[in-house]
Amino acid sequence: MPTDVTIIGAGLGGLTLARVLHVHGMTSTVYEAEPSPTARTQGGMLDIHDYNGQLALEAAGLMDGFHGLVLDGRQALRVLDPDGTVLFEKADDGMGGRPEVQRADLRQLLLDSLPGGTVRWGHKVIRARTLDDGRHEVTFADGGVVTTGLLVGADGAWSRVRPLLSPVTPEYTGKSVVDTYLFDSGSRHPAAAATVGGGSMVATGPGREIFAHREKGDTIHGYLGLAEPESWFATIDFGDAAAATARLAKEFGGWAPELTSLITETDAPPVLRPLYALPTGFRWPRLPGATLLGDAAHLAAPNGEGANLAMLDGAELGASLAAHPDDIESALTAYEQVMFPRSAEAATFEGVDAHGDDADNDALRDLLAAVAREEQSP
Repeated sequence: MPTDVTIIGAGLGGLTLARVLHVHGMTSTVYEAEPSPTARTQGGMLDIHDYNGQLALEAAGLMDGFHGLVLDGRQALRVLDPDGTVLFEKADDGMGGRPEVQRADLRQLLLDSLPGGTVRWGHKVIRARTLDDGRHEVTFADGGVVTTGLLVGADGAWSRVRPLLSPVTPEYTGKSVVDTYLFDSGSRHPAAAATVGGGSMVATGPGREIFAHREKGDTIHGYLGLAEPESWFATIDFGDAAAATARLAKEFGGWAPELTSLITETDAPPVLRPLYALPTGFRWPRLPGATLLGDAAHLAAPNGEGANLAMLDGAELGASLAAHPDDIESALTAYEQVMFPRSAEAATFEGVDAHGDDADNDALRDLLAAVAREEQSP
């Protein structure tokens, strides 16, 4: 077993792997392109499931810290028709298995649990290749190079490690999401605040969706889902916030004003996020000394599972390496044999009909509020 595992990407999955390795007395180095932990916003709310994400946190020994991050009341859900009619409403009774936290807070919890110097910031990978001796070489944008006997790509949708294992790349799903924010919503945006309620809200129509989630500090994070080709979005000038907002609002003409206020009253410029996915069931042939986790391994259309699966990947890979300290290949094979079918099953999850009799189902909440949980990095 190499004395140092090389992890590319300081997202939730890569950090969970580093933490679980640390718990087992093993070292790792995480290389991250961002210059610092606060270089960019880390997305909105995440619901951490008791059947995957929380299992990862237990393996990492961080459940107490996690409980301290949970925002009470955020598991509440409202489902509306475009005309504002409430189709379904469920309060947060504190008994749900998917407590909500801010992604940035969870990431910081993981960062704080690692020895100083574990994460090397400002290391953008431009290339990874396998050397003649079977080790792997990683080249960074600043010209730096590292070689390793165990390379883990935890670097998201556009992984620079994935090409070592497969030529497959993500494809556009046919849908994009646009982010909006309403700050001080109770006092400045009362109609929208009342419509969203204490947790998440979703309204759906043909090819159009409006999601919203109440974050910390009375902030409402809105998500507009539009099923259109990428060329359609290219006709909107997102560099002109007012024009883009007006153009998007027209796409929801006839919707209730308390819903469209999540567009028209945004306090931040709308941000476009095209959604991409790897083929369902994607897998690669075993490459000695290298593997992937999280979106690098199984990027899927948002369904509420991505962050949870990435963390579980990291925890299980770390545990497998600890269980096979003298046999990297056995450790990686054992990890991949479990990860491949699990991620394929999660990618085919379709959820339930918000208008149907089974609307009181936790799966509905994951599906309809999925985009609020999964923000994909470019």
